Amino acid sequence: MLFFKKNKDILLIFISVLLYFYFAYFLERTAFNKLLFLWFSLFGCAYFLIKSKTISTSTLTGLVILFRLIFLFASPNLSQDFYRFIWDGRMILEGLNPYLSLPETFIQQNLMPIAEASELYNGMGEMNGSHYTNYPPINQLCFLIAALLSSKSIFGATIVLRSIIILADVGILYFGKKLLKKLNLPVKNIFLYALNPFIIIEMTGNLHFEPVMLFFLIWSFYKLHQQKWIWAAILLACSISVKLIPLLFLPLFYQWFVNKKENFIKRHYQLIAFYAITLTTILVLFLPFYSSEFINNYANSVGLWFRNFEFNASFYYIFREIGYLFRGYNEIAIIGKITPVITILFLLIITFFRKNKTEKQLITALLFGLCFYYFTATTVHPWYLATPLILSIFTKYRFPVIWSLVIIFSYQAYANTPWQENLWFVTLEYLILYGFLFLELRKTSKIIKL
Repeated sequence: MLFFKKNKDILLIFISVLLYFYFAYFLERTAFNKLLFLWFSLFGCAYFLIKSKTISTSTLTGLVILFRLIFLFASPNLSQDFYRFIWDGRMILEGLNPYLSLPETFIQQNLMPIAEASELYNGMGEMNGSHYTNYPPINQLCFLIAALLSSKSIFGATIVLRSIIILADVGILYFGKKLLKKLNLPVKNIFLYALNPFIIIEMTGNLHFEPVMLFFLIWSFYKLHQQKWIWAAILLACSISVKLIPLLFLPLFYQWFVNKKENFIKRHYQLIAFYAITLTTILVLFLPFYSSEFINNYANSVGLWFRNFEFNASFYYIFREIGYLFRGYNEIAIIGKITPVITILFLLIITFFRKNKTEKQLITALLFGLCFYYFTATTVHPWYLATPLILSIFTKYRFPVIWSLVIIFSYQAYANTPWQENLWFVTLEYLILYGFLFLELRKTSKIIKL
C-alpha cells in the first residue's frame, strides 16, 4: 500500500500505456464489453493523473504526446472513414476532382484511377463509396499530403494522417494554454481535452480531423483576444475549411464586435469586414475545386446528414417515435428540415438576447449553440464531441467531459452484425448527460442569485 502511494503516478502512467497499446493493436470494435472496460479504465487513469498534485504540467504535456505516439503504427479500429480520406487525397494527386466522382462508379466500371483502389473501396464500404465526398478543402489538403508522402501504401498514408492530427493537437495545447492564461483560467484545464481518452482514441486513433479544425479555431480565438480580428477571421475560415461546423458560430460574434468602446460606425465596419474576410477566404479555398457540378454534388452530400442518416440522436428519436405513432412511418425527411431551422432560431436568440461581450461569454454561447444543434440533430457521431469538449475548458461548464465519457455507449451498435443501435444504451447515455447538465445549470443559477 505504501509503495502504491509513493509511486501512484508512475503506476497510472504504466497502466495507461498498456491499456492504450491493447486498444490500438488488439481490440475489435465488436468486443463491446472489452471496449467498455478499456474506456472506463483509461478515463479513471486520466482523471487521477490530471488531479494529481505531484505531477507537473510539463510531465502531463509529455504524456499528451506519449499516449498519442502509441497509436502511430496502428490501423484505426473504430472507424473506416480513413479509407475515403486516402482515396480523396490520391484522386487529387492524380489531377482528379474528388467532389465530382463516386468511388463506386470507378469500381463498377473496373477502372482503377489510383493505387490500391479496390482495397480502399472495400475498406470504406458501399455506403461511403456511393456518396460524393463532403470534406472541405483544407481537409483535402491533409489527404493530399498523405498521398504525396505515401501514394502506394495505405499503412504509410495512415501514419502521415495521424502525424498531422498529432501536430494539430500539439498546436491546440500551445494556443489553448496561452488563451487560458489570458482569460485567467487554470492552465490545467487544457488537459481535460488533451489527456481525454476520448480525444486520444477517436482523433489520433481513428483519424478524425476535428483537431485540425480546432487548432485553427483556438488560434482564431487567441487572435481575437489580441484584437487582431483580421487574422482571427482568416483562421476561422481555415477552421471552417476543415469541418463546416464552425459556420454555426458566425452569428454569435455580433456582440463581441458591436459592444466595444469604439464609435458605432467603426464597430459595425469591423463586424462586416470580419464576416466578409471569413466568407471570402472560404470561397477562395474552395475555388480550385469549383465546377458546374460541384455545388450540386456537395450540397447533396451534406444534405444526407439531415435527410437520411440516423445515429446516436437525442430528441430526434423522440420526434421520430411520435411520427411513427401518428403517421406510421419515419418522418426524417420532415424533421431533418425542421431541426436546422430551430437551431438557427436558437442561435439568433442567444446572439441578440444574451451577453456575449467577453471571450468567456462568447465561448459559452458557442458551446450552448453547438450543443443545442447536437441535441436536436439526427446524427451525432462520437467524434463530433471534440468541439464542445474544447469549448468547455474555457467556461465553467463540464457536461461535455461527462458526454465524452458516456458517448462510448453509442458503440454498442457495432457489437451487432450488421450494426444496429440498442436504444436503451442511447437512452442511458443521454439520461446521464442531461442529468449532469441539469445539475450544472441549477448550480450556476444559484450562484447568480447569490
